[in-house]
Amino acid sequence: MNHLAHLRLANPSDEARLGNLLGDFVKGCLANHSDRYSPVILQGIQTHRDIDQFTDRHPVHCRSRQRLQPPYRRLAGIIIDISYDHFLTRNWHHFYANSLDQFIDDIYQLLWRDRDRLPESLQRALPTMIQQNWLGDCRTMAGVDRTFARVARRFKRPTCLATAGQEVMQHYDDLEQDFLDFFPRLMHYAQELQRDM
Repeated sequence: MNHLAHLRLANPSDEARLGNLLGDFVKGCLANHSDRYSPVILQGIQTHRDIDQFTDRHPVHCRSRQRLQPPYRRLAGIIIDISYDHFLTRNWHHFYANSLDQFIDDIYQLLWRDRDRLPESLQRALPTMIQQNWLGDCRTMAGVDRTFARVARRFKRPTCLATAGQEVMQHYDDLEQDFLDFFPRLMHYAQELQRDM
């Protein structure tokens, strides 16, 4: 899953949400980060990792990845995760009572308030993230394309991400149905993780 889904699946405390976002930025053994992050943030990072593992192994997510043509399969996990954030924005009202815009605004306020606790790379990106509304940008396919372009810049070599939006459009209805099939299962899994904490 991409950032929006991780943030929404997190326990609704500020520190748990920070941890769930930091899961893409904090690498290695979590015990090595205990001097920088609280136990709740570390648990959020672990939850992020558990959600990623559950997602990558789930048959529905595998089915979504297999829908993509071979040139896109090497980066299929990234493509599907970003696409699923798009489908989450489109179907937010099916899963959550609070508004998507309010949720995103709350997250940006949290990140700005606690920016000193973020890794340097995220601190540098944060003003642009907020200004360009990266969390909400996936509402449209144009926004999905922009997200693919941002991710593509992280690679040293050219990738197929520049045209990944076109590939998603080829399978749009099937991918959305996959998401609608998968996300309730992921919500249940995330709730189980929180119960076990």
